[in-house]
Amino acid sequence: MVSSTFISLAQTKVPVNKNTKPKINSVATKSKSPDATKSGMKFNSALDSVSYAVGVLVAQNFKSQSVTLNVEMVAKGFASVMTGNKLSMTEAECQNIMNTFMMKNQERQAAENAKQFFPNKEAGEKFLADNKKKDSVMTTASGLQYKVIKMGTGPKPLATDKVKTHYHGTLIDGSVFDSSVQRGEPVSFPVSGVIPGWVEALQLMPVGSKWKLYIPQELAYGVRGGGQTIKPYSALVFEVELLEIEK
Repeated sequence: MVSSTFISLAQTKVPVNKNTKPKINSVATKSKSPDATKSGMKFNSALDSVSYAVGVLVAQNFKSQSVTLNVEMVAKGFASVMTGNKLSMTEAECQNIMNTFMMKNQERQAAENAKQFFPNKEAGEKFLADNKKKDSVMTTASGLQYKVIKMGTGPKPLATDKVKTHYHGTLIDGSVFDSSVQRGEPVSFPVSGVIPGWVEALQLMPVGSKWKLYIPQELAYGVRGGGQTIKPYSALVFEVELLEIEK
């Protein structure tokens, strides 16, 4: 399948965290006009603004994956489709080229990450090896570790269920990267829609339980990492409270 980055051009959406309350600038609450940009570029219509935003979001997506493109050729390909001109490649050729390109780029990134972030892998393995020796810590066959803070008495969710949880996530050095507890609002999601360590742990937890999870990097975000905060090969620690199975 062609890269999701490539085919999402017409589907680009600004990501929204429903659990994060919007911040209000206490100094100036009025929003700037569309033409008051840092670059000084002026947009004469809503169409101009949307068109520019599409370019920015798509470019940021590629740049975040360390993809270098010929901007002039990107513009030509875009213009050919939008104006209905004859394409210089068939759609099948475009898909094959993109598939090959993105596969090679992912391999390159994986090799670079393995070299750059290998210390993360070593640190995580040492942390988990030491943690495993503690009497209160249980280890599953997959390598997932957990400590029961509170054992609930409710049913255990299935992979097909949707659950509501409170959680507090940190790196092994204690740095917080995400916390519904700090936001003061629990989060609902499908059991199968999270990282493998969570998928496994949730199906072991009766409703009402609160566990501390110690997740190896291969059961978390692995070689790719998770955004700016969770670097590749990072082991993660979560306190998870399973509040309910939603119907």
